[in-house]
Amino acid sequence: MKSKVFAGIALLGAMTLVATACSSGAGGDSGDGGGGGDETITVGFAQTGSESGWRSANTESMKTAFSEDEGFELIFNAADNDPAAQISAVRDFISRGVDAIVIAPIVEDGWDDVLQEAADAGIPVILEDRTVTASDDLYEAWVGLDFTKEGVMAGEWAAETFGDTPTKMVVLEGTTGSAPANDRAEGFAQAVEGTGIETIDSQTGDFTRDGGKTVMEGFIQKYGIDGIDLLYAHNDDMALGAIEAIEAAGGVPGQDIQIVSIDAVKDGMQALIDGKINYIVECNPLLGDLAAGLVRDVLAGEDVEKTHFVEDQTFTQEQAAEVIDSRAY
Repeated sequence: MKSKVFAGIALLGAMTLVATACSSGAGGDSGDGGGGGDETITVGFAQTGSESGWRSANTESMKTAFSEDEGFELIFNAADNDPAAQISAVRDFISRGVDAIVIAPIVEDGWDDVLQEAADAGIPVILEDRTVTASDDLYEAWVGLDFTKEGVMAGEWAAETFGDTPTKMVVLEGTTGSAPANDRAEGFAQAVEGTGIETIDSQTGDFTRDGGKTVMEGFIQKYGIDGIDLLYAHNDDMALGAIEAIEAAGGVPGQDIQIVSIDAVKDGMQALIDGKINYIVECNPLLGDLAAGLVRDVLAGEDVEKTHFVEDQTFTQEQAAEVIDSRAY
């Protein structure tokens, strides 16, 4: 990932956002900030799709932050997790001559050409949520979560819970080639190195509930309920699908197979409260105000830090029960 430099104003807003959970008061001021005064700012937003509850909350946050009331015209495209379609959408934004482009890249690779086209057209690009392998000269800034740290936090719980005990683990990976899938796998592996946890199988569920269910059904058919001790899911939706598969096979999720997941969306948090998930690492989707603030600052000619991280929390069953009613996602 890019250098982990915290921008002062963005960090303060991000920390406030996380501390209050349901607050959206982070990032740049949507009042008198840069970007053309009373002129409407046209922004093209290339979203990954609508694959999960997290993604829906992220989309809503972006649409609210880039609304007409906030001085924006938003051209929205959700690519249904098709990288080629997403790149095509960005090219359409360029041809329309938008003022700025915001992208949540489906995968990390393959962005060099279209980002260069945006740069040649004088259109600034902000990356949101996910990262790319293209040169950071081709975009102005990135705002999102530290996926590697999320993986580390999930792995630390697993290491503390299972220690040296021989443990058979299966993994539900996110979309192949995506930054969260790559980084969450790397972080988890770092944290459990030297423990008794052994990965016996790992497949992508594409961050979807149906994908998680289908892959987990295959794991159970191959290893049986008794042959799996731990499930690491790269997001809550896949964990929720896996829960359905475990229950359909006569198992008790959270007991027969312990589950650690990432996201902390409400359905996942409820499953944690119900004891079907054992531990959740947060991935905060409310990035809209931060992204909108960066767009305004860049268009105003202000220098911005390249990388803006939002802090994540972790939740046990008891902690989830305390906060679930106050959360916005």
